[in-house]
Amino acid sequence: MSRPGRSPGTGRQSLSSTITEVAERAVVSTATVSRVFAHPDRVSEDLRERVYRAARMLDYHPSRVARHLRVGTSMTVGVVIPDIQNPFFTAVVRGIEEVLQAAGYTLLLANSDEIPAREERALDMLRADGVAGIVFVPIGERKVGYRQLSSRPLPIVAIDRLPTGLRVDLVTVENTDGSRRAVEHLIELGHREIALLGGPPQHSTGSERQEGYERALRAAGIPLRQELIQHGDFREAGGYHGMKALLGISSPPTAVFVANNLMALGALRAIHEAGRRIPLDIAVVSFDDMPWATSLNPPLSSVAQPAWEIGEAAGELLLARIAEPDRPVRHVVLETQLMVRASSGGPVQTPATHQPAECPVTPIRVLST
Repeated sequence: MSRPGRSPGTGRQSLSSTITEVAERAVVSTATVSRVFAHPDRVSEDLRERVYRAARMLDYHPSRVARHLRVGTSMTVGVVIPDIQNPFFTAVVRGIEEVLQAAGYTLLLANSDEIPAREERALDMLRADGVAGIVFVPIGERKVGYRQLSSRPLPIVAIDRLPTGLRVDLVTVENTDGSRRAVEHLIELGHREIALLGGPPQHSTGSERQEGYERALRAAGIPLRQELIQHGDFREAGGYHGMKALLGISSPPTAVFVANNLMALGALRAIHEAGRRIPLDIAVVSFDDMPWATSLNPPLSSVAQPAWEIGEAAGELLLARIAEPDRPVRHVVLETQLMVRASSGGPVQTPATHQPAECPVTPIRVLST
């Protein structure tokens, strides 16, 4: 005869009998066991520990899927990023995970690869799976698709880029101001022929960083030369080909501002292949600091943005939206910091190595609409 609550021949316990066994051992009702695991903060510490102790003794692990079916509440959050190989986005995901795991949520991660069709499939899949919310990096002009995303109530937070046609909570950094300070640094070093290796103009990060570049030139009275502007795809190959084009013009730049970390790697490769010396022949500053920036030769000057803290802010915004669906939309803007190293040819900061805590994490603006 099989033991009650076990499937004959399998030795596996069913969900209901396992809850019953935990309830019997803890001397509570099955409803109380469910409440303890669903909302541990709403029960007394003594009751919570009694149920947890019984669960440990029985090796009981509550099923998230069963809980979702039973109470209609998922404990899974979808995260969609455009490039899983970019260390900036992986650091952002770690910040998101830190906050959401502490609140009992797990993450489903998808990589859109900067392809609108892949982004749309990922978002549709997450909606169909009934996730509790979505954190994503918008990849471009998708007004219709993003309107569809908002067609049903679902907590959503966008990060890094402005989502066209979608009014949701948002976390970004001071792209324009950070880029302006980077170019001003090059101007202060005496450069006048400063190139921009920018990102895709359709992304807010690309357009805002170009705006910072142009503002710095205008403020210094330096004419804008269109031939000194190349746009890449935020990938290493785009930086490589864009830098080769800049080095090939009749009056090449003496300095370049690169709009993100991966394009900076491509740009450095093109410069080295051309036999140019950094910073003697061309100074380089990049947006996005990298863990290995100080290991490059020469170490790379860059605009550091607090990737981990961007993720943390996004996770906190999502939890707030889940708890209070009707509250005003918020836009959190974090500061950046210029990390001066040898690649720009200026006085190197002390310490020269970048630690995550050096980048300010306090929001400089929190906008509600």
